[in-house]
Amino acid sequence: MSIEQLAQNQAFNGTITKYKADSKALGGLPTQFNVFLPAEAKDGKVPVLYYLAGLTCNEDTAPWKGGFLRDAAAEGIALVFPDTSPRGAGVEDEDKDWDFGTGAGFYVNATADKYAKNYNMYSFVTEELPSLLSSLPIDTSRSSIFGHSMGGHGALVLYLRSLDGPTPYLSASGFAPILNPTLAPWGEKAFGGYLKGGVEEGKEYDATELIKKAKGKDVKILVDVGTGDNFYKQKQLLPENFIEAVKSTGFASSNVQVNLHEHYDHSYYFISTFAPEHIKYHAKILKAKL
Repeated sequence: MSIEQLAQNQAFNGTITKYKADSKALGGLPTQFNVFLPAEAKDGKVPVLYYLAGLTCNEDTAPWKGGFLRDAAAEGIALVFPDTSPRGAGVEDEDKDWDFGTGAGFYVNATADKYAKNYNMYSFVTEELPSLLSSLPIDTSRSSIFGHSMGGHGALVLYLRSLDGPTPYLSASGFAPILNPTLAPWGEKAFGGYLKGGVEEGKEYDATELIKKAKGKDVKILVDVGTGDNFYKQKQLLPENFIEAVKSTGFASSNVQVNLHEHYDHSYYFISTFAPEHIKYHAKILKAKL
C-alpha cells in the first residue's frame, strides 16, 4: 500500500511530513498522518514513538501544539501522528456530537453493525500504520506509544494488549488519559455506540481492567494528570481507579508511574510542560533495544 506526500517542513534539523493513504481498516477511506524524522534518519532506521490525540483533534494537533519535535530530534527518534477517527464514512449522526463519531474513534475496532466497516482505529494504528511506514527509515520493531485524553486511553490499551503479541510496544505513556472508560461517561457513550456488547465488551479496551491481567509482566507506563483538569473533576479520567489496580497487582513505581499535579488542566499547556519528560522516558527505552 502506497503513501502520498502532501507537505513537508524542515524542523530541528529533521523533517515533518504529512502523508495520505487509503485505509483498508477504515473501510477504504483516505486518512492522513504526520511523520517527524530526526537528522539521524538520513543515515539509517530510527526507533519510533506514536502519538494518539484526543477528542475533536486530528493528526496536526500535537505537532503544532505539543512541543514534541525538539526533544525527539535531540533523542534521534521518529514521531508518528495518526488521525483520531475515520473521516467521511457517511454513517448517520457521526457528526452530531463532539465526543462520538468523527474525531472520536476511541481507538477500538467497532463491532456494532453501523460502525464496523469504518471505525477500526485499533487495527489501523496497530497493524496498518506500521506497514504504511515501511518505505521510510523507521524501525517499527522498536516502537512505543503515548497520547492525550482519549489518545492516552488508546496508548495504554494498545500497549497492554500488545504485550503478548509478536511485536509489542516497548513502553506507553499518557497525558490526562481516560484510565477507566467503562466507568466514565465518555467511555460508556463510546462503547455503547461502537461495540455490540457495550460497556461489558469495552472492558477489552479499559486500561484499568487490562493492567490487572498484566500482573508479573515487565510493563513500562508513565501517566501525568492535572488535578485542576475539569474532566478529572467530572470523573472522566479516574486515575485513582487505575492507581488502585496497579497497587493490587504489585507493580513497582519503576514499572508504572502515575503523577498527579496540582492546578494543571487538560490543555496543551499542560501537555507541553511535561512533554520533554515523556519523550526522554520513551527514548531511553527505545534506544536500549538495539
